[in-house]
Amino acid sequence: MRDHLRAGAAIFNAGHYHAAHDAWEDRWLDLESGSHDERLLHGLIQYSGAVHHAGEHNWEGAVGLAESGGEYLAGLPADYRDLGLDSIRTALSELAADPERIERGPPVPIEHEGDTPSPSGLAFEPTAIAAVVFAEEFGYDPEPVARAREYAEAALAAGEDDSRFITLVFDFVREDEHRGIIYQRLTDHVGRRRAREEDVEELF
Repeated sequence: MRDHLRAGAAIFNAGHYHAAHDAWEDRWLDLESGSHDERLLHGLIQYSGAVHHAGEHNWEGAVGLAESGGEYLAGLPADYRDLGLDSIRTALSELAADPERIERGPPVPIEHEGDTPSPSGLAFEPTAIAAVVFAEEFGYDPEPVARAREYAEAALAAGEDDSRFITLVFDFVREDEHRGIIYQRLTDHVGRRRAREEDVEELF
């Protein structure tokens, strides 16, 4: 849960409002309807959707999502899951009353554990979640990114902190200007690893 929260918050805070919900949605779908965690993620998803619609000048859609997002977050403790919910609830209320405010300034960032997460400051697990989200958001094939994530996680489990796949996953998320080049390198490395694995499989 923590990794999904931080990944989504970092993506949102980086201005990728449409993509942010993907970091939360997979976890949200597995939760019991009406539970605190389900309501939390549902509210955050609605917040990101409201901001996205407001940015697209879809005022009606923004108002509807802002209102429902506020309803989902209502009643949760102000620091539930170490999130700054009061500021988000206020932002949702203001957005519902005046969606055009998004043109006068950026949305309220999402605070978690006392800071404002960003892609450059994430640990590996939330970075890995963000990597797959970014692949889908920016039109890359997510399969090799997901495969690189698996290789990186296996390397970490084996104590190999210097794995090329770990570095590539981090760089894919953090290096906005060079993401295309990094994606190509990542794809090449994944292809070579898969070829070696298939060679071994053929031996048996």
